[in-house]
Amino acid sequence: QVQLVESGGGLVQAGGSLRLSCAASARTFGAYVTGWFRQAPGKEREFVARIVWSSGITYYADSVKGRFTISRDNAKNTVFLQMNRLKPEDTAVYYCAMGTLAAWTTPEGYDVWGQGTQVTVSS
Repeated sequence: QVQLVESGGGLVQAGGSLRLSCAASARTFGAYVTGWFRQAPGKEREFVARIVWSSGITYYADSVKGRFTISRDNAKNTVFLQMNRLKPEDTAVYYCAMGTLAAWTTPEGYDVWGQGTQVTVSS
């Protein structure tokens, strides 16, 4: 089974940027997607962005559209989440997950999850 490892989290001031990485342990082919989710204390896990491995087609939550960019490097089996103009409300543990094309914005649609990386945005 593919394993996912996130990295790149940290502490940043409001208005700053971070780049998260999600490395897959095995090659992914064809009809798979990788999604980024986040979970703040006391809140449900929330969809952030999604990318299709084969086509590169992306989809974003309204709350991050225009500030975050999801991309992938097929040769490195890695998906990135570039986060710009960060806000305190972006503070959360960020998770990447992998699923089939049927996986969209709900966590239940994804089969494999990483361990998460903490992002903290100070005001």
